[in-house]
Amino acid sequence: MKFWHILLVFFVLIGCKPSEARQPIQQNSGSFIDTSVQINKARNDKEYTAIKCVVGKAKDPFMVSDYGFWYQFTKKNETERYTPQFGDQVVYSYGVKKLSGEWIYPPKTTEKKTYFVAQEELFAGLREGLKLMKKGESVIFIFPSQMAYGYYGDDDKIGTNTPLIYEVTVHNIIKN
Repeated sequence: MKFWHILLVFFVLIGCKPSEARQPIQQNSGSFIDTSVQINKARNDKEYTAIKCVVGKAKDPFMVSDYGFWYQFTKKNETERYTPQFGDQVVYSYGVKKLSGEWIYPPKTTEKKTYFVAQEELFAGLREGLKLMKKGESVIFIFPSQMAYGYYGDDDKIGTNTPLIYEVTVHNIIKN
């Protein structure tokens, strides 16, 4: 019996040596991320240059939003004060163009849309743009690709990394 106790103590002592951290099999230098950042910066610079060219040629000035897109009111509603708030229902129509002015989705081919503010999925630019509008107003928005459909496009006519011009009219705002 004493033999088994000694053997058990021996195995416990051998098994209790400190563990050592394993070295990683492969180490990443971060060069992929650095390259990706450089590619995205170059793409963004190219987009912003093209957008500034479109904005510069416009006969009426565009405003720059705090969110990184440009907009211009083509029809203002001076009598209305209310802009959409959380949970409100916004009924709007739209058309979509490339920066070249070529229609991707002409307004006559798109149906009126309904959007519940901050309760439904909508790309970032339009989500924030609709909050600037009042009932009866029309706005031209210019969205850089990261504020629109980004890397994925819309799986139909809008390709990857495409800056867009949206012409939007708000028909109604139904308060929550």
